[in-house]
Amino acid sequence: MDTEPCSDPAYDVLDVTCPSRMVLARVGEKWTVRILLSLDRSVLRFTELRGLLTDITPKVLTATLRALERDGLVARQVFAEVPPRVEYRLTPLGTSLLDAVQTLRSWSETNAPLILEARARTDAAALV
Repeated sequence: MDTEPCSDPAYDVLDVTCPSRMVLARVGEKWTVRILLSLDRSVLRFTELRGLLTDITPKVLTATLRALERDGLVARQVFAEVPPRVEYRLTPLGTSLLDAVQTLRSWSETNAPLILEARARTDAAALV
C-alpha cells in the first residue's frame, strides 16, 4: 500500500468536493481518537472499551465502532460462544493513523494548562 501523501491536486481537504474531507471528519468525531488510543493498548471487548471510556453511552460506542469498522480502521471479531464474545482491534490502516493521534494526544496533554489559562483570562475579561 502506498503511504505517500496523494499528489493529486483533486485531493485537498479544504475543498468542499474533496473525498478526503470524510476522512478528516471521521478522525475529528468526538470519540474516534479516544477509541483508537484505547485499542492501541490491546485487543478489547466491548465492555472493556466501555470501562475505559466511562462517559460514552453503549449506543454511541456501538455506532462509532461500526463507523470505524466500515472505514477499515477497526476490525471486529465475533467468537461462536455462549454468550457471544466480540473483540475489537486496530487494523493496519488504523495503526497507521496512531502516530498522528499520539502526536495530538501529546500536544493536548502538554498544552492543556495553557489552554485553561487562556480560557480563564478570556472569561475574566468578559466579566469586566
